[in-house]
Amino acid sequence: MPRLSASEPFIQPGCTIQNATFGAYTEVGTGSRILNSEFGDYAYCDRYADIANTTVGRFANIAAFTRIGPSDHPWRNAAQHHFLYRSASYFDDAEDDAAFFAHRASRRTTLGADCWIGHGAIVRPDVTVGIGAVVGAGAVVTHDVEPFAIVTGIPARPMRKRFPDAIAERLLALAWWDWDHDRLRGALDDFRRLPAEAFLDAHGG
Repeated sequence: MPRLSASEPFIQPGCTIQNATFGAYTEVGTGSRILNSEFGDYAYCDRYADIANTTVGRFANIAAFTRIGPSDHPWRNAAQHHFLYRSASYFDDAEDDAAFFAHRASRRTTLGADCWIGHGAIVRPDVTVGIGAVVGAGAVVTHDVEPFAIVTGIPARPMRKRFPDAIAERLLALAWWDWDHDRLRGALDDFRRLPAEAFLDAHGG
């Protein structure tokens, strides 16, 4: 595990990064592609993640071989091939379809703070995964996921909640993911050893 930096993201080899911003203590795994996206502080993705048009919340955990915000083809048209919108690659006298790409970029996916996107999962455009939610390995998420929910399957369906509603509400109110670096360090031992309810009791949540 590399030593992460408050000033620069740690970008593993073989990544493609285009129009993306990164907060403090962020990491991008080997071979990942990040397009038109923002990583909040402490967020990371593992190897070969493909993330487009996405706002990645603080402390988001994105496993390997995931697809976040995959873009669509123009399937309502007579053809859905690249030549419709990447036209300059095919014809000397044609330009790419700027409106098509602008529409793609406008369809934002949002990953909430401290969510966990499991290995090989897909999260579709225009979807919000809530704070602290878990998306199971291989799931395909087509609708919003509530905070602290666990969803699995194709399409993803709620399996259960991580915590009872009262604990979830207390965690949302405490919002530890907004704490500064020093406060996180001060609470590290409690994060490690205490279950959620005990942690809330210890830290005024």
